[in-house]
Amino acid sequence: MTTNPPRVLVPIADGSEEMEFTIVVDVLRRGGVEVVTAGLASPGLAVECSRGVRIVPDRALAEVVGPFDAVVLVGGLGGADAFAASEMLRGAVVAHRAAGRLTAAVCAAPRVLLAYGLGAGSRMTSHPSVRTAFDGVSEWVDAPVVEDGMLVTSQGPGTSFAFALTLLRRLRGADVAQQVESGLMLTGPVIGPG
Repeated sequence: MTTNPPRVLVPIADGSEEMEFTIVVDVLRRGGVEVVTAGLASPGLAVECSRGVRIVPDRALAEVVGPFDAVVLVGGLGGADAFAASEMLRGAVVAHRAAGRLTAAVCAAPRVLLAYGLGAGSRMTSHPSVRTAFDGVSEWVDAPVVEDGMLVTSQGPGTSFAFALTLLRRLRGADVAQQVESGLMLTGPVIGPG
């Protein structure tokens, strides 16, 4: 656990998954974490997410100054592809991971870590649609959230609350995470087998 307030970088790009992005940012901010959202494009430009929701990040990635206690990559196939192609983001994430800081990814984004040469030999999860990217590289685990040292991965939009709360626990402790969780009024499955 780091000193207060922990700082977290959450990049976003066209095609990013808006639920994952919004839930992670919201839950961490509720828990007193300083979250910096950064777009891959020029400052002030809105990002069009995977379902057409437009989000204006706090700043452009080129303007971001670290270090951060955690970097969180959200999914969405288009966003994950943009992350994998960004040399600037690659450099930031590789340096962050080399410094031994918390690195997290959800949905299609865990495969971005593999594209960066990170995560080999680790236990990881992702959206099942990109599972084969992990074959022979890391141990893919079918679980909502997987923690392996300073690496946290998750499966998709429906696991985003568990993912964000896990990150909050890692950054601020179990008491803060439980307090935030209790206010969210999370429920079990909404629609069962029909």
